[in-house]
Amino acid sequence: MYKILELNPQLQPFAGDIDLRMFLYRATKQRILGKDQTLNDFANAHEYFGIHHVDGGWVYREWAPGAYQLYLEGEFNNWNQTSHPLTNLGNGNWELKLEGDDALWEGCKVKTVVDANMTRTEHIPLFARRVVQDPKTITFTCEVVDDKKKFDWTDKDFKGADSLYIYEAHVGMAQEEGKVGSYREFADKTLPHVKKAGYNTIQLMAIMEHPYYGSFGYQVSNFFAASSWFGKPEDLKYLVNKAHDMGIRVLLDVVHSHAVKNTAEGINMFDGTEWQFFHAGDKGDHPAWGTKCFDYGRTGVLHFLLSNLKFWMTEYHFDGFRFDGVTSMLYHDHGLGTDFNSNDKYFSYNTHTDAITYLQLANELIRQVNPNAITVAEDMSGMPGMCLPIEDGGIGFDFRLAMGLPDMWIKAVKTQDEFWDINKMWGDMCLRRPGEGTVAYVESHDQALVGDQTMIFRLAGANMYTDMNKDCHNPTIDRAIALHKMIRLFTLAGGGEAYLNFMGNEFGHPEWIDFPREGNGWSFHYCRRQWSLKENGMLKYQWLNNFDEDMIHLSQEANIFSQRMANLQLMKAPEQSLVFYRNGLLFAFNFHSTNSLTNVLVPIPNDADYEVVLSSDDEKYGGWNQVEHITYPAKEFDGQQYVELYLPARTAVVLKEGKIRPPKAASEKTAEKAAEATEEK
Repeated sequence: MYKILELNPQLQPFAGDIDLRMFLYRATKQRILGKDQTLNDFANAHEYFGIHHVDGGWVYREWAPGAYQLYLEGEFNNWNQTSHPLTNLGNGNWELKLEGDDALWEGCKVKTVVDANMTRTEHIPLFARRVVQDPKTITFTCEVVDDKKKFDWTDKDFKGADSLYIYEAHVGMAQEEGKVGSYREFADKTLPHVKKAGYNTIQLMAIMEHPYYGSFGYQVSNFFAASSWFGKPEDLKYLVNKAHDMGIRVLLDVVHSHAVKNTAEGINMFDGTEWQFFHAGDKGDHPAWGTKCFDYGRTGVLHFLLSNLKFWMTEYHFDGFRFDGVTSMLYHDHGLGTDFNSNDKYFSYNTHTDAITYLQLANELIRQVNPNAITVAEDMSGMPGMCLPIEDGGIGFDFRLAMGLPDMWIKAVKTQDEFWDINKMWGDMCLRRPGEGTVAYVESHDQALVGDQTMIFRLAGANMYTDMNKDCHNPTIDRAIALHKMIRLFTLAGGGEAYLNFMGNEFGHPEWIDFPREGNGWSFHYCRRQWSLKENGMLKYQWLNNFDEDMIHLSQEANIFSQRMANLQLMKAPEQSLVFYRNGLLFAFNFHSTNSLTNVLVPIPNDADYEVVLSSDDEKYGGWNQVEHITYPAKEFDGQQYVELYLPARTAVVLKEGKIRPPKAASEKTAEKAAEATEEK
């Protein structure tokens, strides 16, 4: 029996479905791998296909099983469409050899000409490593990358921290200036912000080439090309290398759930057929996104996508991936309109078993390339086993995003404070599958996009534009700042085994994200991050930034994620207060808007004294200094140890456990009781 069934006994009726999952995984490996071959051996399409500088010249190979004839055109032959035909090698493989090191060159613009279905079309090579847009014609072209030129990496044997504190970021909007930012600007200007803030991992979105800047990078056209919006391939390598030098892990936001429909810029209809990469007919069209859906059952598709993962890890040294749109991959209806309120909805005719097999293969390959790699799944359905090892009947991810937590907080702040349900909030924090890692977060880029609202804007509204000076005490802003701190600490400490923040939200960045478009006059005003706000000593953003920074560092020092679930020590629902313990820290919250609590007896797990090490009410965080940074001694009542706390309204307090005293012997306890009785007499 697989361990997934031991951890989730309620899945016993679906044991056959788990067996099928594992059978398909093994059968697919047997089908695609040669004798004694590993996935690491298999996933090398990028080394064979594409344009490569070899001894004595260049070679261009392509995979186009449905094509009648292929040609290479470009600056090297004055854009002659037919002077350089590729030779058909069989099995859908094509090849062109060019003699002489100067036959092609770094930056030489080229395109692939394809004859198929009695039609001639131009395309970007499938394995293009750089794609650029002509500012005049607005068309896209492949630029040759000389793969003989090697980058001087200095990150040998890099290994990230054990805990995961993710800083989700977009390179293009990371600068304060109104423009598209560059890889090097991000490395030199933004990485120091990340390092100081205490985050040890960056998750980069929009890196895979995408023709429309406003898509946030989620409609990929060229899977092996680092986006030219932000610079050249060596600039991205500079960014990753510098992050590693700073001890920061780098994850790629990988989009293997769908692709753009574009044929001239993307991979759609490359060989003249819709089924080269995607399902034929309506099944190949995503009904909500207007994109193409991969056919994960085809060997050529597996070869392409698995090689793509290995390419980003070996060529650019990414430390793992956040897989986008996993829910869309898992189900034939893409999870649209399904509530997933019963286990049978995970194991039915709607389940896309080929996609599950692909994700298992992807996770196995990634660990073969780099055993220390991290994978995160964006799945809102809660598919069982998503973050369990494959051998346990799982899909192999390390973490899933706790996508329900942002929704929970949005619903909460839409409700009047006195109606907040602390019991339900705590229940949502604990709603995660046993043995599976979870990334907790209050808001990601999804909540920051135009049409939605960041948490600080939901709390403060338009008052942010007028009352964020430190000498102004607007009650709306006071409430927003108090709750912003508490919500983030509560989520970090109680919601998962890792934590994520979108860049700028740690200090309450005041504006949503809106890409330059016709509707806003092609403005960059909302497509940037105003770092100067947190540096301005006159503004309250500094308070929020200081708290987030201290919160992150404290939780790292205590290594709180080493205890998978926090222990609830006290719940006072009518008072909207609770206290929980996690790996040596006691987290106490009073969400009540007006009711400060005195003499709160909190049960503690060990006989030890507790020192206040963080209070959201400290003056440096915009509070009123109502909490003393003192040590609370343990008190015993009826054999249970307690500390007696003061919890002001709308305040969070963290206490650190001191040295644990050994249990008292029975004779010692008897003597103490006798002494107490004597004193009473």
